[in-house]
Amino acid sequence: MSFDAASALSGLPAGTAGHVDHVGVAVADLDQGLALYRDLLGLELERIEEVPQENVRVAFLKLDRAGGPGHLELLAPLSDQGAIAAFIAKRGPGLHHVAVAAVDVAAVLDRCREAGMQLLDQVPRPGAGGKLVAFVHPRSAGGVLLEVCGPAPGADGC
Repeated sequence: MSFDAASALSGLPAGTAGHVDHVGVAVADLDQGLALYRDLLGLELERIEEVPQENVRVAFLKLDRAGGPGHLELLAPLSDQGAIAAFIAKRGPGLHHVAVAAVDVAAVLDRCREAGMQLLDQVPRPGAGGKLVAFVHPRSAGGVLLEVCGPAPGADGC
């Protein structure tokens, strides 16, 4: 039986993809984070990249070595400036956000806006891996910083 993306997405709310794209964890030191999640716990490192506009270096580790969707994203500040540095200074390292996959980030933002949720981003913007991202304030998402994450412009799927 082969995977049929169209039927997998049927019945979902408009613009959604039906899975978690990644869970973001703020770490003070990326090498220490990799020592834990990759070297000790066995998650497979997919890639490391810098996201200068966010002032972070990120590592994406696969949640499923069999190729299923989803990653653990380790976020380490490049300096004492930026959202991740501020998060760590205020709360210490730890769970930062949950990113839900979308096939159309703008459509999901519209649904959230219509539901009265407080958006931190009014329109999608570029994020790690070239994907489009937008954040919903934790006050509107049960205390969790929620990221809506979609494919890069011109890419197929998230």
